[in-house]
Amino acid sequence: MTETNTDRFARTRLLLGEEAFSRLCESRVTIVGIGAVGGYTVEALARAGVGSLRLVDFDRITASNINRQLLALETTLGATKVSLAAARIATINPACKVQTDEIFCRNETLEIILTPPPDLLIDAIDSLNPKTDLLEAASRRHIPVISSMGAALRTDPAAIRNGDLFSSTGCPLARHVRQRLRRRGIDSGIASVYSTEPCGGGLGEQEEFTDKGRGRNILGSLPTIPGIFGLTIANMALLHLAGIKKLSTGKG
Repeated sequence: MTETNTDRFARTRLLLGEEAFSRLCESRVTIVGIGAVGGYTVEALARAGVGSLRLVDFDRITASNINRQLLALETTLGATKVSLAAARIATINPACKVQTDEIFCRNETLEIILTPPPDLLIDAIDSLNPKTDLLEAASRRHIPVISSMGAALRTDPAAIRNGDLFSSTGCPLARHVRQRLRRRGIDSGIASVYSTEPCGGGLGEQEEFTDKGRGRNILGSLPTIPGIFGLTIANMALLHLAGIKKLSTGKG
């Protein structure tokens, strides 16, 4: 390791220890969704010294992203999220191996996304069908995963929790995902971050259609809560990858 890299990660190594830090450097993480939650997750993983990051997102930066997404700036409008994230990682840790996949997560692309299998998969997508398909595929392949539930329409950081998806409460998105996964025979083994704060129904909601013809709801959101979700996921990921604290799931 060069002197620059020794300095770059000195505080991480001091906290976790040399052996745990070495595990981070050798870890391979795939993050699907580089938006409000995923952008902060990627940032923290890169700054902690994770050795290999695979970034999956088909989207580009728009003005509506600026209120809550780390990569969204006036100067980045129109750029792909994965290219921006890769460039940012290179300025944080040039030694990190980065792969970018500008693809939409759907049944037809799951084999691409999960091959080769990462040491950890992070699901930071907000569309119900792709999320459910991705979590099912990861579960059947025995790939450890952390899944973000709904961060929009919330204002209370103290209501954010982490643990087994199938024991989560208070999150409508989590409820729908659980129901769909149970119908597919999956009822444990997925770590998640969620909020127990009531989300107020359709507050701040309006209908939008993406360029792929899928109806989507725009939900009101602050800059803070999605970022806290992303950093919470990153913290769970780092402790898991370093061998310090296993993911809290329904397995074992």
